[in-house]
Amino acid sequence: MKAIQDNVVIQIEVTNACHLSCANCSRFVGHHKKPFYMTLDQVREAILSLEGFGGRIGLMGGEPALHPQFKEICEIYQELIPNKRKREFWTAGYKWDEYRDVIKATFDEDLVHYNDHSRPDEGWHQPLLVAIDEVLEDKKVMWKLIDNCWVQQRWSASITPKGAFFCEVAAALDHVLDGPGGWKIEKDWWRKTDKDYIDQKKRCCTRCSAALPMAEIPNNHLPVDMVSAGNLKLLEAVKSPKVKSQRINLVKREDAIRYLNSVDEVVIGERGYLKSHPDWRPSEFRTKIWHGPGEGELSANAVRKMQMKGQDLDKITNLNKGVENQIKAQHRGPYVINDSVLLRIRSLVGDKAVMLEEIQGMAFETSLELFRSVDSWTGSAFSEGELQIVANESASQ
Repeated sequence: MKAIQDNVVIQIEVTNACHLSCANCSRFVGHHKKPFYMTLDQVREAILSLEGFGGRIGLMGGEPALHPQFKEICEIYQELIPNKRKREFWTAGYKWDEYRDVIKATFDEDLVHYNDHSRPDEGWHQPLLVAIDEVLEDKKVMWKLIDNCWVQQRWSASITPKGAFFCEVAAALDHVLDGPGGWKIEKDWWRKTDKDYIDQKKRCCTRCSAALPMAEIPNNHLPVDMVSAGNLKLLEAVKSPKVKSQRINLVKREDAIRYLNSVDEVVIGERGYLKSHPDWRPSEFRTKIWHGPGEGELSANAVRKMQMKGQDLDKITNLNKGVENQIKAQHRGPYVINDSVLLRIRSLVGDKAVMLEEIQGMAFETSLELFRSVDSWTGSAFSEGELQIVANESASQ
């Protein structure tokens, strides 16, 4: 597993409240009886604990802009993180017009991740509440998958009001299932390595299905979460509103592992993916990167209506995308960051090219979008000629 200090970003999750209610949300929105909101002192403590960390510090939710002191939090980021390139922001666009100025003052445009969920044919969320320990009898294979989990390899460590966690989904699971919390927020906690993860892995990873390859990844506009029987009992115990309203789909063991067992042997691939299941690429849940408003096909209220009650589902062109179709859809666009492109960039910028592994496989409609992403992730100022080399390589695939 990846050491925390090797993360590109560590998230500070200031709230798990959200104005949307996506199926299979990575923060389990809809299952919390009451959302949390970090105090400003907790935000300060979290940032100060990351002194010396070489990556960026993320502002994350839920929907961060739902925090009643969102502007003050942005001001704290500006104060305690002087380098603007070290700040990063995730939002679904709540009150975008009201907060646009403070967001732009706090974060560079390319480090704003805008996921407004307003296109009903976009967005697929890997189910996370099918406990791998329940459905997979071979524990050797189970731990092999967990130790290679794409979430831990590709996403972030996380800080919540309950402590620090080596994985952002582990942090969310601990909260929704009323766990004991994470590590103490203190200087250098982020220097922990995989030998320190054992307790969180046993408690959280075994109840999660991020690492379990599944043939169908549901659209986030659906009204139900996929849940295993044991996790359902745990959610009932914490009085999950989503369970109470019957917005869950109980998954049978044989269905959960059918795709995993479609091959004779699990073969580990790069950064959480599997060579034995090459079409399963769960981190690629959207076909385009947005840094501000742009999709705009549905209002947030219309999206939430679909997610809550399943109305207007005919607007969703692919409720469940089979892995083969899913990966084809993700790679549309003339400019693709693939292995060949990474090799070419490495010849230009050396080891900095490894930063691009976070967005490997993404497609861009224009060379300008590609250049902005390459520059952002490598921190290199390419010449016009070098950028043209990259564009030619990506477009030739």
